[in-house]
Amino acid sequence: MNRRAMTKLFRSMLLPLAAACTFALGACGSGQSEPPPLAGAAIGGDFTLTGKDGKPVRWSDFEGKYRVVYFGYTFCPDVCPVDLLNIAQGVRLFGKEHARLAGSVVPIFITIDPARDTPEVVGRFAANFGPEVVGLTGTQAEIDAVAKKWAVFHSRREGGTSDAYLMDHSRGAFLMGPKGEPIALLPAEKDGKAVAAELARWVH
Repeated sequence: MNRRAMTKLFRSMLLPLAAACTFALGACGSGQSEPPPLAGAAIGGDFTLTGKDGKPVRWSDFEGKYRVVYFGYTFCPDVCPVDLLNIAQGVRLFGKEHARLAGSVVPIFITIDPARDTPEVVGRFAANFGPEVVGLTGTQAEIDAVAKKWAVFHSRREGGTSDAYLMDHSRGAFLMGPKGEPIALLPAEKDGKAVAAELARWVH
């Protein structure tokens, strides 16, 4: 599923118009000329998953930070590494161009394949893209619950072996605000410059 299709899907999940209008008025007060594309969408929410060191990581741990949430898996042969590279490069480029806001955006990678993606595996994978990238895993039930909150489809593809198989999943880089509110889908399928440009549009 591409970014345009996913944005259309999440727009269809918007909360009542009154809530959206309230968000829009707040945005105008901060200099925004239009509400974020995902303003009021019913996506995201609290979770507790597991970090690279095996310790719990909570959504609330990132309070006050903008968060780029991406679902994928470490054995992904193509789109996941490319998207994460673009996200990480975009965040670093944004930080260089906007020094005051450097460090205000945290990229979060959540695996949809916890059977193979242990804390250690996820940690090594995330580190390949930079120290600022947070890798998270959990039990299958925990991952399923979080993916549902972000309306992320994921399924093991038929075939393969117990340790060599592919996963199907929807593709999207979700920009969430300092309070955990959904803002926009980032163009991670393009390049780092495109990601940085979209961050500059919404991160203030």
